[in-house]
Amino acid sequence: MERAQALELLAESPIIASVKDDKGFAAALKSDVSVMFLLYGNMLTVKDLVQRAHAAGKAIFVHLDLIEGLSAKEICVDFIAQQTAADGVISTKSPLTKRAKALGLVSIQRFFLLDSMAIQNIERHLSEDTSDLIEVLPGLMPKIIRRVRQSAGKPVIAGGLIMDKEDVTGALGAGAIAVSTTNPAVWKM
Repeated sequence: MERAQALELLAESPIIASVKDDKGFAAALKSDVSVMFLLYGNMLTVKDLVQRAHAAGKAIFVHLDLIEGLSAKEICVDFIAQQTAADGVISTKSPLTKRAKALGLVSIQRFFLLDSMAIQNIERHLSEDTSDLIEVLPGLMPKIIRRVRQSAGKPVIAGGLIMDKEDVTGALGAGAIAVSTTNPAVWKM
């Protein structure tokens, strides 16, 4: 999947099913969402999970930091690209998202917004152009989402603690291109 395709898909279907276990994965496969974030598994199961998502017509992004057996080294990105056919990757680590981008995978860099230093950290990392999109957590801060969107120059996905329609509309209204959530009730919106 190319960046433009990912942006188009997210514009058409801005709710992302983040799945953290087999039960959530099965529910996401049956849902109307078009995009899944894979937040669990191991290097032996990730290929099968990606294939199952694709068979269900879903785009799937693998969170490298959360897949057991993968290290924080660029070779893990090569493994995902060559062995799984995932549409893209997510990571908190800039070298991994940069490598993914170089390999033609859509790369999403995840940032945890804990304080003002974290926001400055985003600006520093993004000056290196290491990802195609960014995800900010928690996604319940419209004022901060707006600020990050303006300074980042990249599409923003809001994730974490998204629980209801008000959270979704707040994040999207603040400029997020999509929201990611593990809450199946939100997937149905």
